[in-house]
Amino acid sequence: MRKTGFIVASLAGLLMAGTAFAQTAVKIGVLNDRSGIYADITGEGSAVAAQMAAEDFGTDKGITVEVVSADHQNKPDVGSNIARQWYDTEGVDVIADVPTSSVALAVNDITREKNKIFLNSGAATSDLTGSKCSPNTVHWTYDTWQLAHGTGGAMVAAGGKTWFFLTADYAFGHALERDTSAVVTAAGGEVIGSVKTPFPGTDFSSFLLQAQASGAQVIGLANAGGDTVNSMKQAAEFGITQAGQSIAGLLVFVNDIHALGLDVAQGLVLTETFYWDLNDKTREWSARFEEKTGKKPSMIQAGVYASVLHYLKAVEAVGSKDPEAVMAKMKEMPTDDPLFGQGVVRADGRKTHDAYLFRVKKPADSKGPWDLYETVATIPADKAFRPLADGGCPLVQ
Repeated sequence: MRKTGFIVASLAGLLMAGTAFAQTAVKIGVLNDRSGIYADITGEGSAVAAQMAAEDFGTDKGITVEVVSADHQNKPDVGSNIARQWYDTEGVDVIADVPTSSVALAVNDITREKNKIFLNSGAATSDLTGSKCSPNTVHWTYDTWQLAHGTGGAMVAAGGKTWFFLTADYAFGHALERDTSAVVTAAGGEVIGSVKTPFPGTDFSSFLLQAQASGAQVIGLANAGGDTVNSMKQAAEFGITQAGQSIAGLLVFVNDIHALGLDVAQGLVLTETFYWDLNDKTREWSARFEEKTGKKPSMIQAGVYASVLHYLKAVEAVGSKDPEAVMAKMKEMPTDDPLFGQGVVRADGRKTHDAYLFRVKKPADSKGPWDLYETVATIPADKAFRPLADGGCPLVQ
């Protein structure tokens, strides 16, 4: 298990009139993929984002923050073992990030059992705020319902009525295909086929040929990270879009587009909840992140920063790190940060904020290596995520 450490020590306020005041010590574990297909969109960048949140929170509030990190290797058993060790023997109070929905669902259960707090930014499954919702979990950045209604809804509205899915064969892919299929059929479209692909995968040729042979107007990629990049590269090699079919990248990150290049990705429509070039605040923070990492942040890494910052604000407001009190305060206080703006944490743990429908720029329209998107539409927070009453979360009365 790889681990990095970082401590922000609060010095101001320790002494007042000769009296020492006790500090609240918080330990945050960033658990993610540090070496596999999601390392670029989570990995060390998420640990850096958590560290930046601790720094920006400040050192004068009577709270010390330590950030540690580990690699779950996209395996639920590995992630579960790390989570239990962190909670049981290493004094971790909060686990953050956790891409790979199967790992996230396992950590979700363990966190509830141990009565700690889980700030999920990396996983997509909407079940985290649906049937598997927990009073100990906040799902911050995005989810499969939001992606399906953003990208899937836009593709159907543009005339893509028949779909074939390439689906990563684990909890995330299954949830994304399920939620997007519901959008397609509700709009009068039809899912004419799907194929489950190994996770992680490298060769998608046979699956793409099945999708091509189906004659579907849209080939939906219910995968992410390196799987999405490889799928799209191979689709371009087969000339699928040139032959008239559309590719729907249902979960695509700015890092993926940067890796693909605009020649391959131009014209792709996608949904994200954060982009480095949205406004002055996102540009300023992203420039600081790039100085530390050498690249622009993904929306997952931005979500780690924002969720950790909101958590620390709640600890300050409560005056302790008691999980029930802090979680209640996180849901009571409106969220307001430079990356996602204003929002709320709902009763089901869903953090709401605006989402954005983007189109990937043509090479001639880009002004730099990370100038990749043009905004098609802003989806307001109350429309971007599943209605509170529709998720089946037992916490919702």
